Amino acid sequence: MPNPRNVRLLGEIKGALEASQGSFFLVNYQGLSAGEDHELRRRLRESGARLFVAKNTLIRIAMAELGQASIEPYLKGPSALVFFEDPVAAAKILIKFAEEVGKEVPQVKAGLLNGRLLSAEEVEALSKLPGMQELRAELVGVLSAPLTELAGVLGGAQRELVGLFEAQVKKLEEAA
Repeated sequence: MPNPRNVRLLGEIKGALEASQGSFFLVNYQGLSAGEDHELRRRLRESGARLFVAKNTLIRIAMAELGQASIEPYLKGPSALVFFEDPVAAAKILIKFAEEVGKEVPQVKAGLLNGRLLSAEEVEALSKLPGMQELRAELVGVLSAPLTELAGVLGGAQRELVGLFEAQVKKLEEAA
């Protein structure tokens, strides 16, 4: 008979995998102090991500039952899953946090993004991309630039018309 706790955890992993559409990062978290672990979880939570510590066997079973791509070669040693809304933001937090604590932990082992297996190097490369907020700001700038230019052109035409009227008034005043 299976352990009730493991059955519950397996259900939670499967639910999280389904909610994230199979996208997550697999990390080694061993070596973080309790305070560092708490800080990492807080930062991830602020970006809409979640750190889920689980046994490799339960991760393997959950992925197999859901028909997910195999990450078998990476399921060695302590593992945690990082589920996210924005993969770039989560990758940035993991890489930056490891640099800050100076322990190279959390260490990204691999990732799965929309069914595609990512190596640790690819996750690190993902962390160097602009985040969703940066991309949105850039998009707003790109969209607003033509409108600003149009307003300038229309304003210029009005200024030119006013200049013509003023010149005509001056000409009439001089003639009178």
